[in-house]
Amino acid sequence: MAAPIPASTSSGMAASPPAMARPGVTRLGWIGTGVMGRSMVGRLRDAGFDILLTTRSRSKAEPLLERGCRWAESPAAVAAGSDIVFVMVGHPSDVRSVILGADGVLVGAAAGAILVDHTTSSPSLAGEIDAAAAAKGVWSLDAPVSGGDKGAREGTLTVMIGGADAPREALAACWSAVAGNVVACGAAGAGQRTKLVNQIAIAGGMVGMCEALLFAHRAGLDVETTLRAISGGAAGSWSLTNLAPRIMRGDFAPGFMVEHFVKDMRLALDEGRRLDLPLPGLALVESLYTALLAQGRGRLGTQSLVLALAQLADHPWPTPPAAQVS
Repeated sequence: MAAPIPASTSSGMAASPPAMARPGVTRLGWIGTGVMGRSMVGRLRDAGFDILLTTRSRSKAEPLLERGCRWAESPAAVAAGSDIVFVMVGHPSDVRSVILGADGVLVGAAAGAILVDHTTSSPSLAGEIDAAAAAKGVWSLDAPVSGGDKGAREGTLTVMIGGADAPREALAACWSAVAGNVVACGAAGAGQRTKLVNQIAIAGGMVGMCEALLFAHRAGLDVETTLRAISGGAAGSWSLTNLAPRIMRGDFAPGFMVEHFVKDMRLALDEGRRLDLPLPGLALVESLYTALLAQGRGRLGTQSLVLALAQLADHPWPTPPAAQVS
């Protein structure tokens, strides 16, 4: 794809920029096909890219393989056959394993390749990966996303990028397939820190949205009418527009899983402690979501917070006949 690049820090590489990604020419690799990842891969495939992928369970990748994606047996094998490798897994420990492990991406990646980590992960790990990538002449971007399952399906995600301009700009055709908003946030780790800001803001909004629905129901209001009344004003939010209707239908299937949101909040709390910054509101929301984990609801969507709050209030949330609750 591009000529070998001398080792330095990935964000400070000073050689020729990587070639622009082009459908039908640039080979993409993908690791992790969860709720959002599988839609993003599908959109890249629809855009004409050849994609070599792997994931923990091959059965989850079968629909993508049927659409023309190819299978590899390990992250290293994905990297060996790709010019650009995207990673979207669950936890920082997974990121470390699939990128820095004995059979990880950096074992197989050639100099000049681009590594993009879409996982919401630790900012310090992003810096560690950037340094390890630079030692191999590989470009590295930490690029967590926001927008949930809906944004992934529709290609309207926001991508928050830490790292150099050159690889970000080279991926323009990839971003156009999956994202509606791509923001350069700074050096390595800045994308992850920006995503933690995003999650802190969402956490407080989720409590407000769920408590508002509970209040409306307990007060005897028609909740659907109430939503129409408040959604267009100052109370409006992404969660109110996209998740409140799911709650009304009793749909608690994951667009973003509780267990992953708890992971994100804990990363933000850890970073807050490192910065000597108390985050009492976030700590409260994390404790409420931890209650959902204790109830065995970690794989439900984040909108299921309403169930924990309803239990706390001893005011059960009504369950429609076709509800998806476990």
